[in-house]
Amino acid sequence: MHAEEGFVEYTEALDWLHGLLAFGQRPGLERMQWVLKELGHPERRVPFIHVAGTNGKGSTCAYLTQMLMEAGYSVGTFTSPYLIDFRERIRFNGNMISEEDLLQLVNEVKSLVTRCEQETEFGSPTEFEVITLIAILYYARVARPAVVVWETGLGGRLDSTNVVIPLVSVITNIGLDHTHVLGDNLVDIAREKAGIIKPGVPVVTGETRPEVLAVFQERVSQTHSTLYQFGKDFHGEQISEQLGEQQFRYRSIHRRHESTYRLTMNGGHQTDNASVALMTIDVLRNYFSFLLEEEELFRGLQQTRWPGRLEIVSPRPLVLLDGAHNQEGMEALVSSLDRLLPQGKNLHLLFSGLADKPLSQMAETLIPLRSRMKSIHVTTFDFPRAADATALHDAFQTGGWEAELLDAVPDWRAFLLAWTKEKQAAKSDDCLVVCGSLYFIAQVRAFFPTTAEEAGE
Repeated sequence: MHAEEGFVEYTEALDWLHGLLAFGQRPGLERMQWVLKELGHPERRVPFIHVAGTNGKGSTCAYLTQMLMEAGYSVGTFTSPYLIDFRERIRFNGNMISEEDLLQLVNEVKSLVTRCEQETEFGSPTEFEVITLIAILYYARVARPAVVVWETGLGGRLDSTNVVIPLVSVITNIGLDHTHVLGDNLVDIAREKAGIIKPGVPVVTGETRPEVLAVFQERVSQTHSTLYQFGKDFHGEQISEQLGEQQFRYRSIHRRHESTYRLTMNGGHQTDNASVALMTIDVLRNYFSFLLEEEELFRGLQQTRWPGRLEIVSPRPLVLLDGAHNQEGMEALVSSLDRLLPQGKNLHLLFSGLADKPLSQMAETLIPLRSRMKSIHVTTFDFPRAADATALHDAFQTGGWEAELLDAVPDWRAFLLAWTKEKQAAKSDDCLVVCGSLYFIAQVRAFFPTTAEEAGE
């Protein structure tokens, strides 16, 4: 490809990438493998930690990244989806890939995408496949981190990230998400996720259900790998918790003593995620001579922030953001609020979600909070798949909420401005929880100038 055919502007490169969305999700690794072969297999030159699972992937990746960085390792982190800037998906030591690097790599990959479409029967690589290729090239040639924390997009077996042979494979847990692609029961979904298990590569999982573990076990015996299970080979138990902090105890078969750690993230599921991350580190220390000291692990976990997970963006009046965007996320949110919200706080909700989610079931999941719920505001936001406010209003009614509690908000920004102003003046006992789609949470988060957390540091 001649230089003049390349993109000159970063925005052009981005538009081209997003334009590949038209090719949709097409499971299968043959396009990835064709392009990687043409590039001389750069993925073989990078050590990966491959992370799959339905919920908790993001937090687990964040804990791993932070602990490794605390210990002085350079770390690449590949995640999806992004919140505000597309480049968040490809990071090096916490920083996003630069626009120049991305532009250069898009130009390099673009000609191969065209060739793959023209010269093979596989068709054009999809948007996610191209992003994955760019990440591999960035880590293999440009940034060269000591290790890459590598999150799957969808499923595992046929996910485009599954072209790497990692040091460790991690499967956080299995839930019913993306059922149209992965199957509609836990065992089928588990089989897809188990597709990231490779010959001889150790596997760490947070999953505890026997029928799911049986699937992993079967795959592990085929591949002669070792499976480390939560509750059997390693354990994490919460000791205490309040809004914005918790402590937990951790032990594993790779350690002589148990340890106590602090997290700034709430919820028992975060103890599980952090334990999965710790066991992954134990495996790296034991089998791959990674050097991480106890205090580095402690600091790494304590410093991990996860935007939009019960995040306090305003202390007075209290405003929390939570990206609970599926059934399991909603259940976790309900149990957290139930435990952590001080008695006497009146609960208000601002919700927006994507049209393709089971919205009325999600609304129904919130019913246990009914006695404390003073109002529910539903709204839409600027995103192609966002549900409109009327549809959400209906979904909440179908989910068992009475119309007098519900209110459709035409403009969430105006609503938030008015709400925070009014409650600030009143020194009130009101707490607003903004939840739903992560894309919505991202826009709301950008609306608050800095989080309470960052302002205090």
